Amino acid sequence: MIRVLLVDDQALIRAGFRALLAAEDDITVVADASDGAQGVSLARRHKPDVVLLDVQMPVMDGIEATRQIASDPELASAHVVILTNYGFDEYVFNALRAGASGFLVKDTDPADLLTAVRVAARGDALLSPAITRRLISEFVSRTPQAGPVVGLDQLTNREREVMALVAKGLTNDEIAARMVISPTTAKTHVSRAMTKLGARDRAQLVVFAYESGLVRVG
Repeated sequence: MIRVLLVDDQALIRAGFRALLAAEDDITVVADASDGAQGVSLARRHKPDVVLLDVQMPVMDGIEATRQIASDPELASAHVVILTNYGFDEYVFNALRAGASGFLVKDTDPADLLTAVRVAARGDALLSPAITRRLISEFVSRTPQAGPVVGLDQLTNREREVMALVAKGLTNDEIAARMVISPTTAKTHVSRAMTKLGARDRAQLVVFAYESGLVRVG
């Protein structure tokens, strides 16, 4: 059973999502919250698999809530999906940087919302690698370069190469073919790079690759 926490300051949004999710046999809504601080508290209490989290909320916004959830060792299995009215913007980028697994616009089709919850619960990045790369590179090109990424100097040359290929939108199978290694070895390199950098998933690994300058925009 996939355990979901809803965090949004609009009661109507929470009620609609709760009704949709509760109708599924493999999904249950364990709690809902109206602000980020309450959301973090409920996440620590209920240990959800997926947190559907609004970006702009009172008391604590979704970016800080994401950061607190993503950095809590007891919530390592909780995957944050950002809810937004506007699509990919600065808030979403900062939430991905803070550890979110992806994002959804609030008017997304019900079927896509259910798919997103199941994908996030498996621990996969919600966005496909190619879409993640395109969106993040586009945003980074319009913002100042961030500082050094902590842990980048711990990566082996092989891990840096794999990280760059992830940032360019390649899947593990495509990385394996490009580097002439097995898909299992490619997956291992990706996992080790994520561990060393503290990245929760591939989406955050892409953010780090662009922010560190390992991959250049364009």
